[in-house]
Amino acid sequence: MEEQVRRQSVSRRTLLSGTAGLLGGTALSPGAVLAQNTGPASTGAAPTSSYNPHYPDPAWLALRQEEIIEPELEIVDPHHHLWDRPGNRFLLDQLLADVDSGHKITETVFVECGSMYRADGPAEMKPVGETEFVNGTAAMSASGQYGTTRLCRAIVGHADLRLGDGVTRVLEAQIAAGDGRFRGIRHSVAWDASDAFPRARTNPVRGQMLDPTWRAGFARLASLGLTFEAWLYHPQLTDLADLARAYPQTTIVLNHVGGPLGIGPYEHKKAETFAQWNAGILEVAKSPNVVVKLGGLGMPIGMFDFYTRPKPPSSEELATAYKPYIETGIAAFGVNRAMFESNFPPDGASSSYQILWNALKRLADGYSPSEKEALFSGTAKRVYRLS
Repeated sequence: MEEQVRRQSVSRRTLLSGTAGLLGGTALSPGAVLAQNTGPASTGAAPTSSYNPHYPDPAWLALRQEEIIEPELEIVDPHHHLWDRPGNRFLLDQLLADVDSGHKITETVFVECGSMYRADGPAEMKPVGETEFVNGTAAMSASGQYGTTRLCRAIVGHADLRLGDGVTRVLEAQIAAGDGRFRGIRHSVAWDASDAFPRARTNPVRGQMLDPTWRAGFARLASLGLTFEAWLYHPQLTDLADLARAYPQTTIVLNHVGGPLGIGPYEHKKAETFAQWNAGILEVAKSPNVVVKLGGLGMPIGMFDFYTRPKPPSSEELATAYKPYIETGIAAFGVNRAMFESNFPPDGASSSYQILWNALKRLADGYSPSEKEALFSGTAKRVYRLS
């Protein structure tokens, strides 16, 4: 079986450019690689995708099986997606297969990924379609017919903050569409000067978080009780720190431990990159209104290439690789401002859902029961106002 799913030797760039659909993107040019936020520049456009069916491969993921560590430890998964794209479907059935695979997942949080936008109407209102779609999935789960896990118990959608004060009506429409589940928005600002990285579907500019009009839109979140999910690359952490200081009443959720990059111009500068990332994390953590999600390290833009190997990594291998980033994040923010995340399906590029949560449990070994409770469920419940 291992021989049947062994990958051919290909360059990282070739592999990445063929798998944009997996991580929520559009088809990329040969000179681009993917991140989970790639997509059309137009806010109102629905993403299309390119998908390589050989990567990742369920048969490849199945080559690594482990017993579940601490199966009774409650987990709230605060970061996953749902989409239906050509050759790449991750909907209710696929999500259920993951959350029912052995760990005790009690609730989940959906985070926007440009899925199921409205086909018609004003461009700025099209992202409301994603919330309508996900709210339907949440309602199905709430019926109890699909098990005890409450999927999409909270929803994070998208609104274009470049609308300034005009974003208010979009935010209000999102809240209404969420029917009590809508908690915040993510407007990706991920940007890097290198053409090794694709622009986010929001098509941000350099210094997007410093733009006065964008900030005027951001300023509308707190009064509506909404959080902001910050998806960016590690060189942008200083801009995020500035934003957090300027808006102390707005809860900011830093995605994927601040997006440390490991390809393109960063590929051979791992130590230098870690130092820059570490300094940025420490600066952001000074603002008490920022919490961090601990995960997202399995994406192909990062430091690790597990997805290129003949066999998936063990949870011990993942834990060893991720340890410097996870430990730094916890030390900087504290357990009450940190939460483990799956970031599935994008992180499925490097491991199965089972293996990833085993790795995160290994990384939490040595913490007290109350600290584990905060990292695996408590912080997420508080930030997203769950049961």
